[in-house]
Amino acid sequence: MFEAGEKSGLARRKRVVAALAAGAVVLSGAALWTATFVKSPAQAAADAGPPTPDVLTAPVERRVLADTVVTRGTVSAAQTVDLAPVGVAAEGATAPVVTKVMVRSGQTFEAGRALVEVSGRPVFALPGKLPVYRDLKPNTRGDDVRQLQRALQHLGHSTGSDASGTFGPGTKQAVGALYAAMGYEPLTAAGVAEGSDGDPVRAAQGEVKQAQRHLDGLLGEAQEKQDADEIRYAREDLAEARSRLAEAEAVSGPMVPASEVVFLSGFPARVDAMSAKVGGEVGEKLATVSAGRLVIKGMLGAQEKDLIRPGQKVEVLSEVYGDKVTGTVSSVADTPTAPEGGDQGAAAGQGYAVVVKPVSTLPPRLAGQDVRLTVEAASTGKKVLVVPVSALSAGADSRTTVTVLEDSGTRRRIEVRPGTSGDGYTEVVPAGGGELAPGDKVIVGVAR
Repeated sequence: MFEAGEKSGLARRKRVVAALAAGAVVLSGAALWTATFVKSPAQAAADAGPPTPDVLTAPVERRVLADTVVTRGTVSAAQTVDLAPVGVAAEGATAPVVTKVMVRSGQTFEAGRALVEVSGRPVFALPGKLPVYRDLKPNTRGDDVRQLQRALQHLGHSTGSDASGTFGPGTKQAVGALYAAMGYEPLTAAGVAEGSDGDPVRAAQGEVKQAQRHLDGLLGEAQEKQDADEIRYAREDLAEARSRLAEAEAVSGPMVPASEVVFLSGFPARVDAMSAKVGGEVGEKLATVSAGRLVIKGMLGAQEKDLIRPGQKVEVLSEVYGDKVTGTVSSVADTPTAPEGGDQGAAAGQGYAVVVKPVSTLPPRLAGQDVRLTVEAASTGKKVLVVPVSALSAGADSRTTVTVLEDSGTRRRIEVRPGTSGDGYTEVVPAGGGELAPGDKVIVGVAR
């Protein structure tokens, strides 16, 4: 029995030893796997080092190179005027009111046509560059009267023998004919209808008639020596009455109120916007009209301004209508100014005004439209060798070079003279006996 128990204990010890041996094998395998596949942070960082640097290249090209400036502009006429007449209130009305609208937005019109009617009175346009600043009345003189006379003559209404710049009888007759052609009676300088009881000319005519009758009566009686003074006085009274009549006639008659006329530099003119409505009271503006050839006005920043000069070619594009036309830079301001209606290509604040004139007449529908301007600031005019700007390298000796990468991997540095730049490329001319040809690969950077 003792012998059987001893054998059982020996078997248990063998099983324990076997288990320990198996565990040691497993631990050894785990340690080996860890050593092979698990790395410390330091080792991982060391193994993740940068690969061998490589270079980026670009081909040398032959092309026409142009330097362009892109900005925005607004199509507008050489002259833009707001119609904002005070008007003449109709009898019993508390304020001037719009009674007719004869034109619409986008419409063109000729000189001498009524555009809007305010309280029964017309508002019309005549040719001229001097803005109206006063009522043009009989017996007035000045450049504005001369401008009125030229406008009347342009419309076929003769001013007779009136001196240039003097509102005389011939000009009065022409003004009357102008209003009659529009279907209106002109206002008179006296503010009353001609021939009415309040007409100063009619009153002066009555005085002349009365003085003439008195003199005729004296001359018809028996002439005696004591009547000589009375006759002389009667003659003087008649002369004074006739003088007052001449003065009344000179300052009376048809006039052109400042509230009824606007002078524009050219015709046909355009209605840019019509805000007046029949029955509406007269506000700050009835309509906006423009005249003259359509141009594009924009703003440039300080850096752009140095690149733009009069005569440079401009491509004008309307994204709204798809119209594309060619123009030229007409003028560039020397001093900065604030933009009229918001920034047009310049940074916020002040900029340099630029005016572009189209080669052909712009469609009237573009008036007031925002358009894109692409200005050709410089051009090679013919095909030249060009490389990306990033391929150029300036050394301490002030020489500019490019590096050509040969197919064999060798590098060749070539001195060049840079020229026109644009769109990220620069014109280059090999110097110092170097050779550069289209298709050569120049180094523009290093890729990692």
